[in-house]
Amino acid sequence: MASDREKVRLVFGLKVRQLRTELGLSTYDLAAQTGLSPSYLNEIEKGKKYPKTEKIFALAKALQTDYDSLVSLRVSKQLEPVVELFDSNILNELPLDLFGIEPGYFLEVMANAPAKLSALISTLIEIGRNYDLRVEQFYFSVLRTYQAMHDNYFEDLELEADLFLSEHPLPPNPADCPNWLFDLLTRTYGCTIQTYDTTDQPNLAALRSVYLPEKNTLLLNRQLSNEQRAFTLAREIGYRRLKATIRPLESSVLSARSFEEVFTNFRASYFARAVLIPRQRLIDELTELAGSATWSNNRLLDMMLPFAVTPEMFLLRMTNVLTSHFGLKELFFIRFNQNADGRYTLNKELHLSKLHTPHGTARDEHYCRRQVSVTILSELRQLQQSGAWNGQPICRAQQITFSTNGNTYFVFSIAKSSPPTTTNSSINIGFPLTPQLREVFRFLDDPAIPRTSVGETCQRCPIPDCAVRAAPPVELMRESQIRQTQATIEKLRFG
Repeated sequence: MASDREKVRLVFGLKVRQLRTELGLSTYDLAAQTGLSPSYLNEIEKGKKYPKTEKIFALAKALQTDYDSLVSLRVSKQLEPVVELFDSNILNELPLDLFGIEPGYFLEVMANAPAKLSALISTLIEIGRNYDLRVEQFYFSVLRTYQAMHDNYFEDLELEADLFLSEHPLPPNPADCPNWLFDLLTRTYGCTIQTYDTTDQPNLAALRSVYLPEKNTLLLNRQLSNEQRAFTLAREIGYRRLKATIRPLESSVLSARSFEEVFTNFRASYFARAVLIPRQRLIDELTELAGSATWSNNRLLDMMLPFAVTPEMFLLRMTNVLTSHFGLKELFFIRFNQNADGRYTLNKELHLSKLHTPHGTARDEHYCRRQVSVTILSELRQLQQSGAWNGQPICRAQQITFSTNGNTYFVFSIAKSSPPTTTNSSINIGFPLTPQLREVFRFLDDPAIPRTSVGETCQRCPIPDCAVRAAPPVELMRESQIRQTQATIEKLRFG
């Protein structure tokens, strides 16, 4: 973001400003002592100008320091977080342009309030350390914010997918998609595709693919489903159609080397879903579903059949169309995983408009077992253990009301296994129950949709005698005790 020369200017300006403030000098006082104009001093303190040697000597004398101390990059304790930020790669990775922020404006903010910004930076770093936040988690948070700003709909990527499909029509049989994409990738882009499994590459068993740029070779896991192969190949074409020069090499970002890698992965993935699920076909399907007076779990599953996609790809693609063509911009998308030990984790989320409930938390708490996103995983696990599961995704819907705040949502969920791992996942889209939602979805009053009072986590849930509670409401009781203590103090003061 900022060059080394800009950083030197800014650090120098920050030191001048701090020393001037500590001495109680105004800009005009310092100007009078140094012979420099107030406007020039203002430019120095903002990091826009770097004075010549004789002027630095004059500043050092007026600020009661020496030349070497003033030009040194060593700073006081109060400014250390800012310099640490400069020395790190974070400033270069912050995608300020995505949010319409000029880098120069950010530097000016830093120059105008260095002490406050230093405290903020220190706080953010401490929070990150306490919660063991990795760099890629920060990048994904920025990406989610960017998606929310655009309602998770990107017309340029839609048009690129439309253009691609006009040149290469989608096969009518979804089972033919992987071979169709395989041929396009090898014939049009000269890419070599090799398959592997645990025998060939045991260390890559958990990955769906690895790209070797030096050889223009894509390694593809043999354990992938037909739908996973189609998406992986379509995304690989997406990197090339979008001319992505910086991109991740693994199918899952193991350790993000830059935000651009995360961003190009998102764009290529969006392109892949838009190719495999053309928007007009999906709009037509959703229009029919929304206009029905009754809800059908099987109807949602049947909508997926004409496409070579997994439930996660399909529901993510639905969020693009629901916001852009149906006006439903207050939705959330979440994915729960259930590992072999039975533990539930929320490991993917996208909230449009606001942070809806439920949402990811760094607290070691148990998500409510009454929510459809969790109950459907329990149902799937029971089917698998009894040998009754037919290998197909299952779908459920629910109207949930959070007992803590009364907020009501309509949620539909699809559960599946996630090869090549043994993890089960539930993919969920939820909508706050609003008059607008009722206008779009005619089936919301269907009595067949279960209505359930839920909590967010067991530790914070006030529902009495819950039969599926996994932990006592310790956080709720702690908060209640705090309120009682505060009420007692207020009574002693004013009662």
